[in-house]
Amino acid sequence: MPRLLPREGKFFDFFNQHAHLATLAAAELKALLEDIADLESRRRNIERYEKQADQVTRQTIALLHQTFITPLDRDEIHQLITRMDDILDLMEDVAQCVFLYDLRVVPEEAKRLADICVACCAKVKQAVAKLEAGGDPDSTLKVCAEIERLEADADHVMRSAMAKLFREEPDAKQIIKLKDIYQLLESVTDKCDDVANIIESIVLENA
Repeated sequence: MPRLLPREGKFFDFFNQHAHLATLAAAELKALLEDIADLESRRRNIERYEKQADQVTRQTIALLHQTFITPLDRDEIHQLITRMDDILDLMEDVAQCVFLYDLRVVPEEAKRLADICVACCAKVKQAVAKLEAGGDPDSTLKVCAEIERLEADADHVMRSAMAKLFREEPDAKQIIKLKDIYQLLESVTDKCDDVANIIESIVLENA
């Protein structure tokens, strides 16, 4: 009977697809904040990648319910794809806020946070690929540590940005707008760190 049931499925394919979409969305978000005049097309692109990632998430969870023996713990698969999906959701939230708040000028701190988001998503993609390949746990753990370092950098940039914002910005509405955008950008790196922690746990459990 067990031989007739699916054993592993295409979970790693889905993880890799999702991670790739995150890197595409992060690049669009960076470009959006670099050139606000291109907001509408960049926002639509991010929304498209987020919808594609949602579909990958649904396929992963559906496959999880259909698969008898999974390559990873079932909870770990669910947590990993869910946290990865959070990354895309937050990047779409940033783009929507920039649009809804009618932001006209993007501070350098927001651009710096977007740069860190790009770097974090690239490292998540690398960590997911290494998780599938296996064989070199130390290398995978090193990538996870790099994501954690980037998230710490984002924390520092956000704190400095907030301090500058409350110290120098006279417009209360602008403070509210930029505070939300800074927090959302930093939250992207938090979710990348969550993914790194899950991958780190998987590697250590199977080392």
